[in-house]
Amino acid sequence: MNPLVSIIIPCFNAEHWVSAAIESALGQTWRETEVIAINDGSSDGSPAVLRRYVGPRVQVIDRPNRGAAAARNAGMRAAKGEFIQFLDADDLLTPAKIASQVALLGPKGDGVVGTARWARFQGDSAMAKEEADSPLFADLAPIDFLLLHTAGGYMMHPAAWLVPSAVARAAGPWDETLSLNDDGEYFARVALAAQGIVHAPDSLTLYRSHVPGSLSGRRDRRSLGSLYRSCELVAKHLAAAEDSPRVRLALADYFQRLAYEVYPEAPGLSRRAEARARELGGSALRPPMGRRQAWLARIVGWRLARRAACFLR
Repeated sequence: MNPLVSIIIPCFNAEHWVSAAIESALGQTWRETEVIAINDGSSDGSPAVLRRYVGPRVQVIDRPNRGAAAARNAGMRAAKGEFIQFLDADDLLTPAKIASQVALLGPKGDGVVGTARWARFQGDSAMAKEEADSPLFADLAPIDFLLLHTAGGYMMHPAAWLVPSAVARAAGPWDETLSLNDDGEYFARVALAAQGIVHAPDSLTLYRSHVPGSLSGRRDRRSLGSLYRSCELVAKHLAAAEDSPRVRLALADYFQRLAYEVYPEAPGLSRRAEARARELGGSALRPPMGRRQAWLARIVGWRLARRAACFLR
């Protein structure tokens, strides 16, 4: 009997996009699916959109707004599938996404998780641009996956994963205290709970970028604080799995990159991240800058150069 796949869609004020997300879930060539959409206290027209889909294959859970992590946990509690597919309300699955991954994961047992290729788009999904040549698009050991993520800054967005329910149970629930980068922390635990990561090259997801008001684009102190805490947790998980020079070097780069990312909005967090990089042995990673800004940074330092660039924008 073919395994059931539970597709979990958290939705908060996504009336313009959630219909397309649900249609992409229902349009999977893998027919053994259930869709669990969680209305996370939306104040727009999302509840009415979701109600149109309620039926044998789609369940809608209404709950007060508690954030995406809590919504996903509610979906997981309701899920009956042998595999879990996460799908944000503004992202899309291509038709063969799940089938391609199940074909690879099925024979390997419950301990292996799947990843897919993914492409980024803004308005028209037909114009999606694939993240070409990512080293994460490969079969990887869990530690190797996290070394690429931390040292190289490579990412795998939530919809690209397919997670056996047994691995999801071993990894534990989403951390509901996190907002920004809650997925980075969660999938670090998923990777470490797995025996291996299998990549499906014929499987593709579409990641919508630059959505007004989206969590990933927030730069307020609270969101950046969540980003910092999530990185500390990822570092803790990885260091507990392997205490080695290669892990410490990767984590030094991880925190140095974080120091650049949160500045100038959160200077205190930036200094803490740089201190963590030094504790781990130091990083040679340079801030991402254009030629003129890099020239100025050599004279006044990267922080003043970054502030000057922000002022001029």
